[in-house]
Amino acid sequence: MRLAFSTLGVPGLPVTDVINLAATHGYHGVELRAHPEEPVHPGLDLNQRADVAAEFKAGGIELLGLAGYARVAAPGDDGPVIDEIRDLLDLARDLGAPYVRVFPGAGSEQTRERADAAAARRLGTAAEYAADLGVRILLETHDSHRTGADAIRVLGLVGHRHVGALWDVMHTWLGGEQPSESYAALSPYLGYVQVKDIASADDTTPLALGAGVLPLTECVEVLSRHGWDGWLCWEYEKRWYEDAAPLQDLLAAGREHLGRLLNECA
Repeated sequence: MRLAFSTLGVPGLPVTDVINLAATHGYHGVELRAHPEEPVHPGLDLNQRADVAAEFKAGGIELLGLAGYARVAAPGDDGPVIDEIRDLLDLARDLGAPYVRVFPGAGSEQTRERADAAAARRLGTAAEYAADLGVRILLETHDSHRTGADAIRVLGLVGHRHVGALWDVMHTWLGGEQPSESYAALSPYLGYVQVKDIASADDTTPLALGAGVLPLTECVEVLSRHGWDGWLCWEYEKRWYEDAAPLQDLLAAGREHLGRLLNECA
């Protein structure tokens, strides 16, 4: 498995510095938070996009994916949601990123069936555009659909190879799933895995990997046992927790921790 980290952990950091961090600390790739607060977002023009792609190539670091904020199950019209996904797909194509992350984001006023249907309909429409661009849309286990069982209700309806799953290990755990259950549900669709650690279900402040309660050993073990060889991406939610320790100070130890888990589970 290859290792990456998300720029959610280094809010606003210039692309050059992000690439240097990855290279210095032994990470193979980076997931970019695609938001107007960040250096990389859909508002960049073609020259700016070309510059970002060139920086990654020169630095020898892979751009794993773009973490977007489209909410595919949200109430309302389909058009704005599909347009938002297409903008992310265009950006991913221009940067050379293979994946775009979307959220479920269903509203409390929706029935489960209506939310699932809306998500599947929008993802199915966007999938054809994604296929033309050679980019894959990944539905993250998050918010209204936080478990693997939740996600596959949507993904099974879509049934398109350019729509898959992003396994956020915190949300499946908070949803009461065991790693073996999450993997069994998501494996036919799995794009990559977001790892992290927290103190408890009531305190999700990000911690160094291995310092909290999340079942990282079990997650890596089940992936290894099934021969999965994709990406583990550390999503350290510094943007939402200003008092959390700087990710820069934790990256080396985090890579070593993941390396130990991989070696032990090999």
